[in-house]
Amino acid sequence: MSSSSPKPEWIRAKLKPFSTQFRSTSRVVNTSGVATVCEEAHCPNIGECWSAGTATFMILGEICTRGCKFCAVKTSKTPPPPDPKEPERLAQAIQKLGLSYVVITSVDRDDLEDQGASHFARSIQLIRQFNPKIRIEVLTPDFRGEKDLILKVANKRPDVFGHNVETVRRLTPMVRDRRANYEQSLRVLHIVKKTHPNMITKSGLMVGLGETKEELVKTMQDLRTVKVDILTIGQYLQPSRQHFPLQKYYPPSEFKELQQIGEKMGFKKVFAGPLVRSSYRAAEVFINGLFKTSHSSANDPK
Repeated sequence: MSSSSPKPEWIRAKLKPFSTQFRSTSRVVNTSGVATVCEEAHCPNIGECWSAGTATFMILGEICTRGCKFCAVKTSKTPPPPDPKEPERLAQAIQKLGLSYVVITSVDRDDLEDQGASHFARSIQLIRQFNPKIRIEVLTPDFRGEKDLILKVANKRPDVFGHNVETVRRLTPMVRDRRANYEQSLRVLHIVKKTHPNMITKSGLMVGLGETKEELVKTMQDLRTVKVDILTIGQYLQPSRQHFPLQKYYPPSEFKELQQIGEKMGFKKVFAGPLVRSSYRAAEVFINGLFKTSHSSANDPK
């Protein structure tokens, strides 16, 4: 199966009329100089999320220092230095947008002394300063598993701390950059939950890379072992012929089965479906009251 293989009907995004909120978000994003993953990654859910007052922003530039074989982001050993004014510009754009929930993610920045951890921390701090009632989710790199860098972000107490394990243990060396590894990703999530027991943690998996059902179940069990609360499972789509080959399109029924397995394991919420991505319907867990704690009420140390 290749990138040119015809997509099944269930993998095709169904476009909906753009709402006033969507148009407002688009206008501010395109004039503020901030980058969204929604646009950069051509996310199929952009209309749904932007219309619901949620957006995913990418900080630390658009060039990654790693070369994962599933990802289409540009790579370089020496990307341009981060813009020191980006956190403030981002906070102001979010204020102007009137968003209720934001997801902040980034490329990997192995070239920086702290791998971008202080930039994440500063962004969280300023977003809250400009938008006191907003909920913030971060989707971070692994910071090479360095505890002090992981906690530099977690200690700013985002409402949700996310880091994706991406795939099963066996496929990790083939799919992800050599500097990433399965145990290191579990370590990130473990450190956060051990230090901040009330902090909501989240991870994501792609399927269709050649994994077995047994491997997926084991990965889900490993994530529950480190007490991950939320799991997303989505279909891998090969960006080009040069990327890791697609092995299978999962039908909706198999995603439903994986969701049910995850819920029985104890995940508070499992989002599973062909078009599900890491930040898909991210705000829903708060809107539906699944989680009550926040940065203002958690009893974690400051």
